[in-house]
Amino acid sequence: MSSSVTRAAGNEPSQPADGPPAEAAPPHGTAPGDAATAPAPARRRGAWLVRSVLAVLSGVLLYLSFPPRPLWWLAPFGIALLAGCLHGRRARAGFGLGFLAGLGFLLPLLVWTGEEVGPVPWLALVSLEALLIGLTGLGIALVSRLPAWPLFAAAVWVAGEALRARAPFGGFPWGKLAFGQADGVFTPLAALGGTPLLSFGVALCGFGLYEAVRIARRHPGRTAAALTALTIAAPIGAGLAARPLVSDAAEDGTVVAAVIQGNVPRLGLDFNSQRRAVLDNHARRTIRLAEDVKAGRAPKPDFVVWPENSSDLDPYAEPDARAVIDEAVKAIGVPVAIGAVVSPETGPLRNTMILWDPVAGPTETYDKRKIQPFGERIPMRSFVRLFSADVDRVRRDFGPGKDPGVFDMAGSGVGMVTCFEAAFDDAVRSTVRDGAQVIAVPSNNATFGRTQMTYQQLAMDRIRAVEHSRTVLVPVTSGVSAVIRPDGRITAQTKMFTADALVAEIPLRSTRTPATVVGPLPEYALLLLAAGGFGLLLARRIRAGGRGTGAGAPPS
Repeated sequence: MSSSVTRAAGNEPSQPADGPPAEAAPPHGTAPGDAATAPAPARRRGAWLVRSVLAVLSGVLLYLSFPPRPLWWLAPFGIALLAGCLHGRRARAGFGLGFLAGLGFLLPLLVWTGEEVGPVPWLALVSLEALLIGLTGLGIALVSRLPAWPLFAAAVWVAGEALRARAPFGGFPWGKLAFGQADGVFTPLAALGGTPLLSFGVALCGFGLYEAVRIARRHPGRTAAALTALTIAAPIGAGLAARPLVSDAAEDGTVVAAVIQGNVPRLGLDFNSQRRAVLDNHARRTIRLAEDVKAGRAPKPDFVVWPENSSDLDPYAEPDARAVIDEAVKAIGVPVAIGAVVSPETGPLRNTMILWDPVAGPTETYDKRKIQPFGERIPMRSFVRLFSADVDRVRRDFGPGKDPGVFDMAGSGVGMVTCFEAAFDDAVRSTVRDGAQVIAVPSNNATFGRTQMTYQQLAMDRIRAVEHSRTVLVPVTSGVSAVIRPDGRITAQTKMFTADALVAEIPLRSTRTPATVVGPLPEYALLLLAAGGFGLLLARRIRAGGRGTGAGAPPS
């Protein structure tokens, strides 16, 4: 980072338009007038070490705010602690401290990614994502000298999340602040402006909290104190004011839906070698549900949803798989959405949801659009193989679908959002815009064992329920499956690695929330706000340069 940019951030003194050059500012941590007694190098190293530890701790607080812990309120404190590390720092320091905060946050949050393949993919992913958080820290450090800096800093945080959701390899949005807020007071902001606005509210509260403490120590004037208090109160007040947008009223009547969790024969990657056993488990549990319905022990569902990969055998190419599925669907006697791996003769595999009718058999299909890099496809395969031979477990890459999938199931529009796609704003939003009255998120978490991954994903699904005011059905091969109301409440859920069926009466809704209507516009507005902050810094630099070269002005 050039010295001119750090001057623009306020880390170096600017020259006045007239009069003698300004006196050099004392080093950080030194009182005015004590420049002659500047800290020794060892003292500066000690201060850097303290800031580094606090940056890591800020990331740990963010991690602790995520499920399965109900500690959503830790997130603003984690952001406030990070703000204390970054405020007034130079760009290079901001990057380093942001990177350390990213490690403290993501190392424990994403540990499940190495559950069956060892630490190399986990550490590689965390390092890459932490570098992007480092860039976010750099931006926050730059804007921290601006007036109303908490507003710009929160927008920069959202810009960092937007970057992580898109790059590299299509993005990895896991760890958005919004996804840890399913039980929080900020949650209704998701219905107002989606996950970007929800993340912005949490970040603004955290940055405002630090600024309030900083100003209080300096005995501020009333105006500064009031404006700072507003940065804390505004997102909380906005969240409370948006609560009327959160409703689970049955606008279009109700239906009875069932989700099937068939379970897998064993944990880990090797469950894939038991593909027929997984299919049999789901068929058997569906037939058992049909028997319960016939005996009056369970209400008859209007439709049923199986998980992703509930049939890793292609029912179009495998007559035995087709027969097993058809028997189960005929037994329950209602439409069933089946998760299958479809293997065309040429081209990539397809992660497909198939609408299976008890009379007509397989009809409509939906191909997963967001394909997980290094899970369902291997970018740079020959290079990655140098670090892990596990890449060859994925012998044939999956290819993405193009269009959203909304199945007509017994007269209800059921939108398919397959597993990893729930993390992407556009994937969920496009399904609702295409007519989904209910969202289904069929998933397969068996690879990740009993880790926190399934709870993190369930929290995402709860945020999506509030964001679009839709019931969300979550059938998972091995747990946790759930039924989530449009207000984000979980009304039924299974245990991990247990065969089960959830049957629930759910509301159908067609009203679109403001978040559904405006789409990505709140995110774009926040990106413009972040860009405006950097524009102000650039304008400062230009003005300082103009004063330095004006007639009669002292040299810079």
